[in-house]
Amino acid sequence: MTMDVHARDLRYFVAVAEELHFTRAAERLYVSQPALSKQIRALERQLGAELLHRDRHGVALTAAGEALLPHARRVLAAWAEGAVEAAKATQRSTLTVGMSTSPGRGGLLPAIRSRFTAAHPEATARLRQVSWEDPTAGLADGSADVAFVWLPLPDEERYAWTVLAEEPRLVALPDTHPLAARTEIDFTDLLDEPFLALPKAAGPLRDYWLALDARAGRPPRIGAEIAGVEETYEALVAGLGVCLLAEGNAPLITLGGVTTRPVRGIGPSRYALAWRREDEGRPLVRAYAEACRATVGQS
Repeated sequence: MTMDVHARDLRYFVAVAEELHFTRAAERLYVSQPALSKQIRALERQLGAELLHRDRHGVALTAAGEALLPHARRVLAAWAEGAVEAAKATQRSTLTVGMSTSPGRGGLLPAIRSRFTAAHPEATARLRQVSWEDPTAGLADGSADVAFVWLPLPDEERYAWTVLAEEPRLVALPDTHPLAARTEIDFTDLLDEPFLALPKAAGPLRDYWLALDARAGRPPRIGAEIAGVEETYEALVAGLGVCLLAEGNAPLITLGGVTTRPVRGIGPSRYALAWRREDEGRPLVRAYAEACRATVGQS
């Protein structure tokens, strides 16, 4: 005898068989009692056997129900185990790549993806956009396997990384700002300017883009907090402050009404691919890092 039985039907039957009460079983399954009764009757018709005896005293398993119950439990257990293994297999073949802004930089991301896919055609690299509030771009909470980040990272001992680009830090400011007329600006001339700052949750990265190490202990003036490219551009155009950014990100900001200038007196920025140290043994993490190194010509 061949028939198609849904796992749902077996799950409904097992719930009633264990509760011996349709109302309690329906509550356990989060379905209505009439819908549950209808589904059990349909299963009985399909099997050609009564599984549950119902009368005013309650519900009892019939001989057919007693015979089916252990098999139904095994089928449901096997299905649950199979679903877990399928999920694990998907995770093993999928790499989540976190980023707060696109790497850009002369087609860096497509080139990395091409090398990674060539080495692991069975794998998928899935991109995940993350707010600037998380400087680890998803590494800290486990929502990303690898991530494009700016150094320094909070809790940096947790992570390993490979530097993809080292770029001068520029200052972005409105076209109408008096300092915009200069071709290069000393950082000391920016000390009294209001700065756009990353959210406080960004920790050391917020301090880095405020260049605290170059202020000789003078606290920065915060004109506004920004957590994305559009917010930054709008705040600059509105004259809420100036901000430091990496040279490679200048095209994201200079959309009209904003200019960038080189800054003397501060060090360069470092853009990296990072991953959790505990994941260094994972093949796809290693492969993506190797694709990055090969793309930027690192050993």
